[in-house]
Amino acid sequence: MSKDIEIQHIAAELLSLRAELQKNYAFDEIIGKSKKMQQLFTQIQTAAEGIISVLIQGESGTGKELVAKSIHHNSARKSGPFIAVNCAAIPETLIESELFGHERGAFTGATERRIGKI
Repeated sequence: MSKDIEIQHIAAELLSLRAELQKNYAFDEIIGKSKKMQQLFTQIQTAAEGIISVLIQGESGTGKELVAKSIHHNSARKSGPFIAVNCAAIPETLIESELFGHERGAFTGATERRIGKI
């Protein structure tokens, strides 16, 4: 019987987490009424409807990851992985390899094939 109770507890927790995701990353969680914010909301909706990769740029603390999570969560690919990449933390000499990957021997030190994040 304890396994049944544990499974019920896990199922309830899963439902709770899904509800939290719905609340946290819904478009209405991003606030703003200015013309520029309305344009951003339109861009977010357009990106969510497409099958595209998105590069989000902006100053620190402006909500880039919140926008990214909103796009992902409201897209047809929401069941797939969400990968946030802080490009500023990756050295300029490695950014291409980190994002797009590389083949073995492509450059000095490339000892094996590496799949990129994109």
